[in-house]
Amino acid sequence: MAPTMTATPGDSSNGRRRVLLRTGAACATALGLPLARASAARTVRVLAATDRARVQPLIEHFQASHRGLVVDYVELGSTELMQVFLADGGRGADVLWSSAMDLQIKLVNDGHAARHVSPHAASLPRWAVWKHEAYATTYEPVGLVHHRDGLAAGEVPRTHAALAALLRAEPARFRQRVATYDIERSGLGYLLAAHDAQVTQGAWDLVQALAASQARLYTHTQDMLDSVRLGHSLLAYNVLGTYAAAAAASHPELVLVYPGDYTLIASRVAFVAQRAPNAEGARQWLDHLLSPAGQRVLADDCGLYPVRTDLDGARTGSQLQRQLGAAARPIALGPGLMAPLDQSRRAAFLKRWHGAFTAAR
Repeated sequence: MAPTMTATPGDSSNGRRRVLLRTGAACATALGLPLARASAARTVRVLAATDRARVQPLIEHFQASHRGLVVDYVELGSTELMQVFLADGGRGADVLWSSAMDLQIKLVNDGHAARHVSPHAASLPRWAVWKHEAYATTYEPVGLVHHRDGLAAGEVPRTHAALAALLRAEPARFRQRVATYDIERSGLGYLLAAHDAQVTQGAWDLVQALAASQARLYTHTQDMLDSVRLGHSLLAYNVLGTYAAAAAASHPELVLVYPGDYTLIASRVAFVAQRAPNAEGARQWLDHLLSPAGQRVLADDCGLYPVRTDLDGARTGSQLQRQLGAAARPIALGPGLMAPLDQSRRAAFLKRWHGAFTAAR
């Protein structure tokens, strides 16, 4: 098995720390109101898998636009988010927002989401809305990143098959110098691997090539990018373009490539919890997230590509769609996302994936 890379507790590159913003209690005390009731009325508790530092401008914009509401933003890993939410029967959160699209849809399918017909639904792609319960909020292409000095211009892989061929051609050169997701420990990593396999059977050729190179396995895109930037890896596969584009802008040694055969489009999915303590506040947060103003904040201040089809500019989903053309393959919200989560199917998928790495040792 290839080594799994994890950051130590508190490592800022990992970015998975619980950050709480709680001022409702102080307000309740000052007003002489019952603490629990006042806190629930004023606080919107968001369980999210997006780095707090990245979306802080969105949080501040929401609070400035919705006087009297305070965001209690709890940052968790995508798999941990689901576990924490279910631990108290879904009563401890108002909104769930995560890039693990399949896990989010499973929660919705299991009855944990409240129906909310957002006034902004008509401005979203059809694939981005499911039953007016789950909403895709971002447009995030998945690509690969390589070190500028690590690959000559003529050998940069432009398709998935070309990447597999490159790794196979020089196994010694790439041994333990390729980064990708640990799909057993990363919800997003498993989602992307499962969809790769759905798009083409050639996906398993690439898995075997990654295994032969003894790829380093990570749980977060940022850690993969750091591995390439620091020279530990020559390239990283299946990285979120939002993070990669930001890293490349500040570190010119990093080069982002979107495959020309197909480029998966992931998204951060949000829904209002069925048992939300503050259902009205939750609906306001979701609508703000999907509104033109909120989506513009995502683009301009958070480094995330908005999903709305009526926004234009360099950092919008509309612009990326034009850039990618027919190669763009959005992962649509719906029951199809749950198929790879079937226990027996997931076990078989992981067994085959781990088997490739074991056989290559």
